[in-house]
Amino acid sequence: MSKVYTISDQEKPYFITATVVDWVDIFTRKIYRDIIIESLTYNIEKKGLIIYAYVIMSNHIHLIIQAKDGNLSDILRDFKKHTSKAILNAIIQEPESRKEWMLERFSKAKESHQRNSNFQFWQYGNHAEEIYSQSFFWTKIDYIHFNPVRSRIVKTPQDYIYSSASNYIENTGLIKVTLADNPVINSLNLSNIHKMNSYD
Repeated sequence: MSKVYTISDQEKPYFITATVVDWVDIFTRKIYRDIIIESLTYNIEKKGLIIYAYVIMSNHIHLIIQAKDGNLSDILRDFKKHTSKAILNAIIQEPESRKEWMLERFSKAKESHQRNSNFQFWQYGNHAEEIYSQSFFWTKIDYIHFNPVRSRIVKTPQDYIYSSASNYIENTGLIKVTLADNPVINSLNLSNIHKMNSYD
């Protein structure tokens, strides 16, 4: 993997993308999205993970995160390991019409990586981009929050429950994120923001 997309400074915030192998649309099911939410919450409360923004799409997640203790790579590694195991267990144990097909995809993906014993759920790497300025920070926050709008899942960012958009707009959300202050956003009304960003 290119060093451009690796975490080189463990103390800085990064824009992260974690993608399911073969772009399998697993997060169309609530049970799997909730596993991600539960794990992120645990990492905030127990491991010092700071989340500035997130979104769970059908086959990938975006995060802007930082680690209080300067161990971001370790947290990400453990997060992906835990969620992989929990989601695969749910696929096997819960009613799932796509079970055989998904397990076949995850089993095939591990064949070229002997360190995986049975399945590979996440693609390797996190496509990490260091947050180097406030402008870049807010470009990525807007990108995250308007993902469901661009995908025509919802009309406004805050209508999508599995993202931090409602934390910023309505001060509510599924997990506790660390809000970033943005004078530009604070000075605009939501309708103007929506016109600026939707369906680009």
